[in-house]
Amino acid sequence: MASRADDDLDWLYRRGRYADQPVSPPAATRSRADAPAPRRARRPRRWRRGLLLALVALVVYLIAVPVVAWSGLGHADYAPRGSRPADQPGTLLLLAGSDSREGLTVEQQGELGTGSEGGNVADTIMLLYLPASGRPALVSLPRDSYVAIPGHGRNKINAAFALGGPTLLTATVEQATGLRVDGFLEIGFGGFVGIIDALGGIEQCPTYDIKDEWAHLDLKKGCQTMDGVTALKYVRMRHADPLGDLGRVQRQRGMVTAVAKKALSPWVVLNPVTYWQLNRAGAAALTAGTGTGLPQIAPAALGFWSISRGDGLTLTVPVSDVDLKTPVGSVVQWDKAKSTRLFELIARGDTAGLDQFKS
Repeated sequence: MASRADDDLDWLYRRGRYADQPVSPPAATRSRADAPAPRRARRPRRWRRGLLLALVALVVYLIAVPVVAWSGLGHADYAPRGSRPADQPGTLLLLAGSDSREGLTVEQQGELGTGSEGGNVADTIMLLYLPASGRPALVSLPRDSYVAIPGHGRNKINAAFALGGPTLLTATVEQATGLRVDGFLEIGFGGFVGIIDALGGIEQCPTYDIKDEWAHLDLKKGCQTMDGVTALKYVRMRHADPLGDLGRVQRQRGMVTAVAKKALSPWVVLNPVTYWQLNRAGAAALTAGTGTGLPQIAPAALGFWSISRGDGLTLTVPVSDVDLKTPVGSVVQWDKAKSTRLFELIARGDTAGLDQFKS
């Protein structure tokens, strides 16, 4: 039987013979220092765990704040009864800015020169089209557009809201455009002011000095941050605008997209106080059509944001006359051929073809 000494000699012999090949010594001759250290189970690093928890908390915060804030959103019927246009690809939202004074203080009403009672008309009418694929489009319908109002003859389009609220306005827009409205959002004067102030003001850049006594507005040209009241005066003003109602709709679109851009900026979204105040102000400011809720409003906000970044389209219905004399006063007459073409493209979901109507 071989002794331990014989084993050691044999190992030394083999090590010398095969010096260029690694040879492990017999187990009996290995020291504890030569033995491989036992593997320890790796524990997740604390910073990774902390980062994961922070991301989860952020997602919960971004979702929970709007859900809680918008739970009290007001609703109103908007869908007309009877025959309606067929659905088009994507989603079409009707946006109305009414002259409701609700939410304005007496001092703000005096500063705006609005009086205490509104005429319940739509100062702003827009269509936000969110296609199934392609770029979103924001289309302005001038408030003085001369159209047929179901059951009331021809009149300015904003009269439809005064005569029959969201339902009649929707029916009028659908009849005039041939498009089906999928949702409705209304904001009044006070709500508009509240949203702008919740954002800490909004920057706008008039290209000329503005002095409009009707709107109680006196501004120098150039970029400036406007508070809620000033911003409302700015989007309502038209008498001092060289383009009249068409110039006003351009400023309204510019304001809406600027609000969306700032509202979705990291400086607002990641600021808990501002984010909460903005969501509360938005929920208090808006009245949504029945069935129009946060699942529709969130994509609309993203659509506005895309437009503000230049990834969408801003349009005005093509017009042939901005001062047509009629029994209801001076009105805006749409260009029949061009406006029909615009609405046909939306009905097909062809936003690429809308470039020709950019304004």
